[in-house]
Amino acid sequence: MKFAPHSQYGRRGRRRQSGGGRVLQKRDRHGRPAEAGPPRPRPRPCPPGGPPRAGGSMRTVLRRPEFRLLFCGLLASMTAESILLLALAIWVKDLTGSDGLAGATIFAVIAPMTLAPLVGWFVDRHPRRPFFVLANLVTAVLLAPLFLVRDRADVWIVYAVAALYGLSHLALGAALSGLIRELVPVELLADANGVLQTVRQGLRLIGPLAGAGLYAAVGGAALAAVGVLGFLAAAAVVGTLRTGATRPTGPGPRWPADIGSGLRHLAGEPAMRRAVLGYGLGSLVMGFTESLIFAYVDQGLRRDAAFVGVLVTVQGVGGLVGGLCSPTAVRRLGEVGTLAAGVAFFGPAALALAYPDLRLGVPAVLLAGVSIPLTMVGLHTLVQRRTPPRMLGRVAAATEAVVSGPQALSIAVGALLVGAFDYRLLFLLTGVATLLAGAYLWRARHLTPPGRPRIPAPRRPVDVVGAARRQRGR
Repeated sequence: MKFAPHSQYGRRGRRRQSGGGRVLQKRDRHGRPAEAGPPRPRPRPCPPGGPPRAGGSMRTVLRRPEFRLLFCGLLASMTAESILLLALAIWVKDLTGSDGLAGATIFAVIAPMTLAPLVGWFVDRHPRRPFFVLANLVTAVLLAPLFLVRDRADVWIVYAVAALYGLSHLALGAALSGLIRELVPVELLADANGVLQTVRQGLRLIGPLAGAGLYAAVGGAALAAVGVLGFLAAAAVVGTLRTGATRPTGPGPRWPADIGSGLRHLAGEPAMRRAVLGYGLGSLVMGFTESLIFAYVDQGLRRDAAFVGVLVTVQGVGGLVGGLCSPTAVRRLGEVGTLAAGVAFFGPAALALAYPDLRLGVPAVLLAGVSIPLTMVGLHTLVQRRTPPRMLGRVAAATEAVVSGPQALSIAVGALLVGAFDYRLLFLLTGVATLLAGAYLWRARHLTPPGRPRIPAPRRPVDVVGAARRQRGR
């Protein structure tokens, strides 16, 4: 027998009374008293000011003591990176007089990306914090051979150090992604990534110039000293962290197959697959601008090549703006929507640079700077939120390889095309291609709707059994 919601019986089968009459109890089909269901939990009162919001702010994440320690350590290592990378290429140029050999230094740093699946698998086999500290110490040791470089015959040392540094950079990035995931709540991941990207873009304003000036004033040994001190400081500061370490994964019976699990996760998760594919397609032409900007200054503006430094500074200012805005963008657009906006912003910037006029060029370069942290924060936050912590190293390394590979290829192809075609046509091609890639990503923004993030937490068998029992008890 069913009871209508407005009958004389209550929701649990007890008759409403106005006096002290007898209570009629609901019985089952055998005449036995029916069991009362579990008590309904009382709604928890909202705190003053309304319900809590899903997101936070950069100040919120910086109030967390453990993240502040990580931030201070990363500030030291990121400063060393920003000073070191371009200065190594200048050092090789000074020793050999060859632009090609100087450019090969950057290639040596990028080449280890081909080992990303193996590096990510190795990172996931160790606790995040101890591995991150040890990797910083190893990086400091790897930079020590730079003290031995004296003349052209020692250039191979610079290349070897650059390649090993690229390998350690890949490992540090994979470990850092997992470490942030351990230290920061899921709803604050976008803010944490935004803080780090803002600082990274700010260092782009002063780091390369400081590195070049330091090399010109003191020499290559000073670069090595700054690099070693920066990574040692990062290891010392991060070593004081106390985290709830994620249990590392063992090799298992099929460890060769486990190496590629990061790539398989990227291909199997719809939002991540769409994000990596769309951003990878955009990266195939975005790297053209590394060479096109020199043609824009030389052939278009009729200025000296040193003016490129002014435009790079403007781009850095845009990067600061984009870094500050990126957490809000993730909360309002979602991770894929933020990534789409970042890629799409690069389109009108490239189209404007096809016409050589500083009144268009300065806003265009500023907009291109805004796009960089938007793409990075959107992509990194997506990876951290949609990946189980135990395999975050493999997925982060695979993402870095899939994204950086096309970009490195486009830099090389752009250097060849700029000598064969009009730079304005190449800027137009870049603008149209990035707008199409941004539109492709924007159509998939529903895969990561704004609001509370979905956390990959598969239900255990015991949870399924418990749910079934509760269902039968209703």
